[in-house]
Amino acid sequence: MANPLTGGFARHAHGIAGRRLLAGALMAASALAATLTGTPARAEDFPQRPVRLVLPYPAGGPTDLLARVVAAKMGDTLGQTVVIDNKPGASGMIGAELVAKAPPDGYTMLANASLHVINPSIYPKMRYDAFQDFVPVTQLADVPLVLVVNNDSPVKTVQDLVALAKAKGRALNFGSAGNASAQQLAAESFKFAAKVDMQHVPYKGSSPALTDLMGGQIQLMFDSMPSAMPFIKAGKLRAVAVTTAKRSQALPDVPTVAESGFPGFNISTWYGLWVPRGTPAPIVEKLATHAAVALKRPDVQRQYADMGAEPVGSSPAEFARYTVAEGSKWAEIVRRSGAKADQ
Repeated sequence: MANPLTGGFARHAHGIAGRRLLAGALMAASALAATLTGTPARAEDFPQRPVRLVLPYPAGGPTDLLARVVAAKMGDTLGQTVVIDNKPGASGMIGAELVAKAPPDGYTMLANASLHVINPSIYPKMRYDAFQDFVPVTQLADVPLVLVVNNDSPVKTVQDLVALAKAKGRALNFGSAGNASAQQLAAESFKFAAKVDMQHVPYKGSSPALTDLMGGQIQLMFDSMPSAMPFIKAGKLRAVAVTTAKRSQALPDVPTVAESGFPGFNISTWYGLWVPRGTPAPIVEKLATHAAVALKRPDVQRQYADMGAEPVGSSPAEFARYTVAEGSKWAEIVRRSGAKADQ
């Protein structure tokens, strides 16, 4: 039976959160159009000093790992260092707000996960607009989530997890990178599909959640592959299943949730770059071009493949359209799952 949480994403989001998201999306499109047709800036003179890349999660998480690889190569071709600045907290909103309020000159970028477009469906009052206050630069990567457990766990298959969850219920704890993150929503989708209940434990990023998973404080996690892969390879965590429709090339022997008894289950997360609204179009295009060049380098593609990530490198216009569509899709998952900011 197909999982109703993972179908029908083309429908508009429902309720107040959906209306806020769609209104913000329309304003984002207007903001992007204004940026792309605004007064030309001398992109050839940019950058003349280091560029700050804000990562709204702790070091060691998937956003951090994926962005650092690209930042180093962008620095090589831009001729200036791209400085990483980790600003974790509040489900990525502390770092995002910092970028939203930064001067729109290209010297401050945000690297964020799909949580950037999920938060508007969760938090009724945000101190910035995830669509209107930013200009999308490029999508860095598309990434499956992987269900991981401690090596001491009795769970070796998805059906083992279903049986354990039915026996323990909310005594079974699953971690995530934060409230309403893709990690939480993947688990909420699984709960709905499997008709089980588990307790959500949010963290300030994947890294501390994985630490507690290995320590036994939580029992499972649907995590982004870049942060989980090193521990899987080191034998510290067991990969049970991936959440995408097809198996991951990085973990070819690990089945999908769909083939483990839940046809239609298909969830992935993604990562991208943004700059503050009002950043001149030539600078936005230059940043996107250099990111795309970095993502095409064989060494970067090898590193992404090792982490289970697929590089993208879309144009600003393509990424803008994608963020609007994804915002609507995730709003529907949030609505159906009932995920709340205080869960």
